[in-house]
Amino acid sequence: MIAIKIAPFSRYQTLDVVRAVAESGRAGEIALYTGNDDNILVDLLSEYAIPVCGEVVKKRIVGGLLGHWAVWTKKAVELLEKVHHGAFDENTPETLTLAHQITECNAAFFDAANHFAGCITGLHEVLRRQGLLEGTETLNPEEALSPGQKEEIDRVYAAYPHLNDDAFVSENLERWLA
Repeated sequence: MIAIKIAPFSRYQTLDVVRAVAESGRAGEIALYTGNDDNILVDLLSEYAIPVCGEVVKKRIVGGLLGHWAVWTKKAVELLEKVHHGAFDENTPETLTLAHQITECNAAFFDAANHFAGCITGLHEVLRRQGLLEGTETLNPEEALSPGQKEEIDRVYAAYPHLNDDAFVSENLERWLA
């Protein structure tokens, strides 16, 4: 089995990749992974049906290689397991609301408002809050949280506590750092 990570942050280009895989004649041999951090849940729930030579090739994205999953990882694993076990009805407003909540958290962590200038330090800030890092420093001393980014991270933490795994990290932190 081989895999392709799809990460254009464009629905059009994501569809181009899925269609190309379907038309390749090797759709059954190729696993698809999303890298579209701005559309994680919808990507994972979507089934693509691509007409190829008079037949329909169905293809799903089976997982993700996502920067967002560098933090709140336990919740990400739970989300993926729920997707794989059919726990979501992709047509319900609740599922679409959750998809947008995940995207909103991603925007705060990756600093979408500032063209991703604070993407690494945003993730470091989440890891710092969890006690996994001492600070948000990177190898580049110029890199820092963007103005307003910490407040955005504060906001999504408060708005979507069901998406973080801080309790899990707290329960295991001492053992992990020993």
